Amino acid sequence: MDTVRSAIADLSVSLVVYQPERMQLERTLVSLGEACDALRRSRLGLPVELCLVDNGGLPDLSPTFEALRVNGIAIKLVSGHGNVGYGRGHNMAIEQATTRYHLVLNPDIDLDPAALANALDFLDAYPEIGLLSPCIGDEAGRLQYLCRRYPTVLDLFVRGFLPSSLHKPFARRLERYEMRDVINEHDVVWDPPIVSGCFMLFRTSVLKNLAGFDARYFLYFEDYDLSLRTHNAARIAYNPAVRVLHHGGGAARKGHAHIRMFVSSAFKFFNRFGWKWL
Repeated sequence: MDTVRSAIADLSVSLVVYQPERMQLERTLVSLGEACDALRRSRLGLPVELCLVDNGGLPDLSPTFEALRVNGIAIKLVSGHGNVGYGRGHNMAIEQATTRYHLVLNPDIDLDPAALANALDFLDAYPEIGLLSPCIGDEAGRLQYLCRRYPTVLDLFVRGFLPSSLHKPFARRLERYEMRDVINEHDVVWDPPIVSGCFMLFRTSVLKNLAGFDARYFLYFEDYDLSLRTHNAARIAYNPAVRVLHHGGGAARKGHAHIRMFVSSAFKFFNRFGWKWL
């Protein structure tokens, strides 16, 4: 365990990796460093703590780590525990967080330089918010609709497994599921039912009261579960002034192992919160 720690940080970040693509992970960390540098300038030098949880296969990132430290980021590397899953990996960092805010971040996200400064300013202005979700774009510059209403089994099947050429008969229901009627690049949306786990910025006290992610989900649907539980503790807001770029793909495009994990986690999710078929 490699640790350089500060006791007065405003923000902690957890990032869980398993056999990551090195170039993409470095891009994520560089963008995080730039966003933290802007945050540090706006908040009088208060540092940020990054907990990088290695579920296996982390390459040597020593030069990138050194650049992050220059930007005021204190780094803790947690490794040697094996692949314990996405949610349980983040929980290792969440349990140790002592900051005001905690960011759950994916290793396939590029942050806009102003993302963190805008996000924390918004959270400071609205103390009732426990969880903030950003405006998420893709590599082609299009908006990704990753805020969701409660899914049906049919919604998940169509969106996750049918080729896009067969989506037309289901277009209206998918638009509703993806909240395309309210999510845009200009308006704050209050209390979206479900937000994406690729970037979840929490008030740490709320996240700790919820005990973080439910570790019964190895991968997929842990963010759906945590979003729904958050509504019982605080408000959720989508803020398009907080901008990130997402390089991720769906489970069906990642092979049979991911399909099996997706189906297993969906079963756990619906068993807990209620089945909706059509």
